[in-house]
Amino acid sequence: MDNSYSQVVAQPKIRWLINKTSEDWINLAISNPKEILLDHAHCERKAAGVALQLMFRYVSEPGLSEVLSPLAREELEHFERVLSILNARGHKLQKLASPPYGSILAKNICKDEPRRMLDSFLVAGLIEARSHERMRLLSVHSPDVELRNLYADLLKSEARHFGIYWKLADERFDRNTITTRLEALARVESDALLEMHPEARMHS
Repeated sequence: MDNSYSQVVAQPKIRWLINKTSEDWINLAISNPKEILLDHAHCERKAAGVALQLMFRYVSEPGLSEVLSPLAREELEHFERVLSILNARGHKLQKLASPPYGSILAKNICKDEPRRMLDSFLVAGLIEARSHERMRLLSVHSPDVELRNLYADLLKSEARHFGIYWKLADERFDRNTITTRLEALARVESDALLEMHPEARMHS
């Protein structure tokens, strides 16, 4: 990955998360470590898929594949790490019912280009930002030392991934257009979490 991307400082941009995660979510998550691990594995797999999907959709976009290919690879490395922990604990990857979070965000992506590209970058970035926030909470509150270490190790990557998507947008669109659209999508993201999913999920 180009150094200009690998050294992006993303933490300031994470202020775009409008609402903080509730204590109820923290309690549900730490009480259901298996479910959170399973869902985390699926989230990493889906994140790799998003990067690959954007590579194929915008195959002719200069500089995009060079950034998203290593990003997808890193997401898969994270998937494999979570899967290894699951397997070591006697669990296998299995399907989980998904909360509405992802589908709500996807429905708010503009269908027409070039806004579709912008929205895709921003939605992917917001999901990474929320993952960062929740992994940080798990790294502090989980009673499981192995899981605390896992989430703590992944924090820097999650913040950097948000920064990558921000920079991809910033290089291609006017800053005012980006911030206006990000404010709207951040509100959608926040509202999608107002009614907490009854089962433990990373984005519920």
